[in-house]
Amino acid sequence: MRADAARNLELLLTTGARMLAEDPATSIAAIAAEAGVDRRTVYRRFTGRDELLAAVYQARLDAIEAAIEAARLREAPVPVALHRYVEGIVGVNRKWPAEIARMRSDPRIWARRLRAVDEVDEFLRRATEEGLLRPGLPPRWPGNVLGQLVHLATRDLPELSDAQAADVIVETFLRGVGTR
Repeated sequence: MRADAARNLELLLTTGARMLAEDPATSIAAIAAEAGVDRRTVYRRFTGRDELLAAVYQARLDAIEAAIEAARLREAPVPVALHRYVEGIVGVNRKWPAEIARMRSDPRIWARRLRAVDEVDEFLRRATEEGLLRPGLPPRWPGNVLGQLVHLATRDLPELSDAQAADVIVETFLRGVGTR
């Protein structure tokens, strides 16, 4: 793919993610207009709205998986990995705000999402075993709390950089469910 075509595709997908997060019924024509590309360009690339939506969610999942990998959840010290993960996911949420839960009907996308959730849950079990989180909480609770904190900070703290938002989230998370 040519560099300008790749940039247009990225712009189309990020614009689509933002507009779909604001209004799930947004049309392809509206997304194309906002992205500054011709509607025919969109239809040359995607056969319809569902295919564009799938591409948006695939791109979001790619970014989530890259953030998980960059955080080194299995190898890095837990506090370091936690901050890296949160900072990465804040960035993902800001760039790709469309909610993946809407894609439950696509088994491939949903399976990828569940693998990412499992990876984070495994990391949080490790955090508990290493004493950073208190034991005895319901199995999905730490991940749900962390996810909600990330969601709130992404929405409510736009003036903070990704790293600053991660500082606030991690501090809140550890004081809320942590042992220190």
